[in-house]
Amino acid sequence: MRLFVLTTFAMLAFAANSVLTRIALLDDQTDPLTFAAIRVFAGVIVLWLLVGRRGVRVQVINRATLIGALSLTTYVLGFSLAYRTLDAGLGALVLFGGVQITMFAGAVIGGAAVPILRWIGAAVALSGLCVLFWPGGDAAIDLWGGIWMAAAALGWGIYSLNGRGATCPLIATAGNFLFALPLVALPMIWYAGGTSGAGVVLAVISGGITSGLGYALWYSVMPALGATRAAVVQLSVPIIAIAAGVLLLAEPVTARLVMAGLLVIGGIAISLFPRNA
Repeated sequence: MRLFVLTTFAMLAFAANSVLTRIALLDDQTDPLTFAAIRVFAGVIVLWLLVGRRGVRVQVINRATLIGALSLTTYVLGFSLAYRTLDAGLGALVLFGGVQITMFAGAVIGGAAVPILRWIGAAVALSGLCVLFWPGGDAAIDLWGGIWMAAAALGWGIYSLNGRGATCPLIATAGNFLFALPLVALPMIWYAGGTSGAGVVLAVISGGITSGLGYALWYSVMPALGATRAAVVQLSVPIIAIAAGVLLLAEPVTARLVMAGLLVIGGIAISLFPRNA
């Protein structure tokens, strides 16, 4: 029961990032780049408070840390820029579908043996994203919003692949956040938009709680879940985000969104099906 409760809180935190970002950017007073920088800064503070309690220091920057910081920067900036136009649930669906495809491609490039079900699952998930990007009809995705979220998915997929060999995920995440902070803040040299007070509060909650604490909580339950179950439970995140978007933001649920959601989530589920089942 404890594992179930902690896992549920982690999934709620991941979905909350989509909802909080969308709410913050709806007021037209909060700049997405500023929101992203505040979010990462808050994450740095919280993660390093957690690391400090262990009495350890950050490792010197190396190849893994550099890749982690660059991919995290791509994810955070793309995520914020996408939610200027995408609904919370729709963005989460594109994100997780894109992450699945990115990690599949990474496995193929890395020379891993890819089972036939994983090929089928990736194709089904990709068809779901094609449904969203197809022009015309109801709930066709905004092109630029989709492109930015696809970039975020690429960043998060690479970040996840890069972090598989981390001996201490919490320390590795804290280091990645720390080195990503100046990269996320760099675009503000050329463009520094303002933010409302509510936008600052939402960015701090997103970075410090649903990202910082959410990631730490997720890393604590992953060993008990195992790799397959850990991957499967994340399928709940787009569903939670869609439900929250409908309840909190009155976002519409269209036939296209339902069809794309079934294809993306179904494709990911197929790819995770045990080989010997």
